[in-house]
Amino acid sequence: MIRRREPVPFAFVAEADRFRSNVTPPPRERASFGQLAGRWLLGVTVVAGLVGSLVIGTPALSSDQPSSHKQPSQASEGR
Repeated sequence: MIRRREPVPFAFVAEADRFRSNVTPPPRERASFGQLAGRWLLGVTVVAGLVGSLVIGTPALSSDQPSSHKQPSQASEGR
């Protein structure tokens, strides 16, 4: 079965990239006080969580003092 090909003008596609509308979008709404306070609170919470994890995790990562007492595992005790 042979399909008939018809020429399709694609000039409108090329012109679409250059097209600029003269209609301006409406101005953005200003955020309310509650929205601003919520964003600020969320940001402070995230920063506090990161700082807290660093404060709590840093002593666990440091190997300044080698532990002098070694506790043997239960497997080595022969139980």
